[in-house]
Amino acid sequence: MRTQVAIVGAGPAGLLLSQLLHLRGVDSVVLESRDRAYVERRQRAGMLEQGTVDVLRSSGVGERLDREGLTHHGLELRFGGAGHRIPLTELTGGRTVTIYAQTEIVKDLIAARLAAGGDVRFGAEALAVDTGAPSVTFRQDGETRTLDCDVIAGCDGFHGVGRAAVPGLRTYERDYPYAWLGVLAEVAPSTDELVYAHSERGFALHSLRSPRVSRLYLQVDPGDAIEAWPDERIWSELRARFATSDGWELRDGPIVEKSITPMRSFVAEPMRHDRLFLAGDAAHIVPPTGAKGLNLAISDVIVLAEALVARYDEGSDKLLDAYSATCLKRVWRAQQFASWMTTLLHRDPAGDSFEHRRQLAYLDYLVASKAAATTLAENYVGAAPTL
Repeated sequence: MRTQVAIVGAGPAGLLLSQLLHLRGVDSVVLESRDRAYVERRQRAGMLEQGTVDVLRSSGVGERLDREGLTHHGLELRFGGAGHRIPLTELTGGRTVTIYAQTEIVKDLIAARLAAGGDVRFGAEALAVDTGAPSVTFRQDGETRTLDCDVIAGCDGFHGVGRAAVPGLRTYERDYPYAWLGVLAEVAPSTDELVYAHSERGFALHSLRSPRVSRLYLQVDPGDAIEAWPDERIWSELRARFATSDGWELRDGPIVEKSITPMRSFVAEPMRHDRLFLAGDAAHIVPPTGAKGLNLAISDVIVLAEALVARYDEGSDKLLDAYSATCLKRVWRAQQFASWMTTLLHRDPAGDSFEHRRQLAYLDYLVASKAAATTLAENYVGAAPTL
């Protein structure tokens, strides 16, 4: 077996990379250890920056996104019993963010790749990668095979084989003293835009999935068990943290999915070794408060696709050689923003009253100052990937 680019992982990053390369005449094979049904229902973040939406449209998978995605022009910061709107579009020269679930992006990309005759192999577990004479050894249907290639793209997540194949990696990480309890509820959202709430009881986030489905999050202890959070406790705590002095009401309904996710920051450098290039969670993880994880993964593969096209069309490795440095510049900016949002909005687990008052003072400044609000808005909507 041989291809130009072997892509390990059929998440949004790996699938989009395959689609972008296909549109520019570069062959690829995508290897995914899970089956198609699992991949298409794997829940992840769903807030898309303007640049992410633009590239999905230009790559031919924007039709359903445009029809079903929820475009937002602002977000709300809620604290002290009152809500304060940050007008994202007004502060960023017209940019927006869009809510469209990662499951739907994956479905759209899989459909596009298969319709074009793309080679996406589900149930193909990558066992090892050879970065020198590039190849991926994988097992599918009980048979072990080798896929030879020119380049390997490791889009296989934090626990994949890609990062483990890079010698001498420098890693930087931080664990946060809080986790998110996330729920998916079959109830119409109680808001038209995302609500980030800071309260003495802890952080809460009201997001959306569709006009009929809500996504909500609660700050909890990383050691909490999901069994300690029955549905009624979740709704009671959400109502308390979102409470306002004007009587705003939170709609509740059947919770169809819930999980607890610890929060951490992680970066591995460099993102390239020999002919292996890491992208997405294989190289970096951000706390979800700033909604950057999916967008960073998309940004990585946009940069990688352009670099690979330059190699095949022009015979130049200049962009490939700059890949790691180019991506890491954006990664560290996103880490800074996500960490700042996280520490600003989450309640100190030790109940430090000084820290709480400090947070409130900055939140007051943030909603009163156009300059401060613009800084938040520019980071939140994100910049278009550049080379």
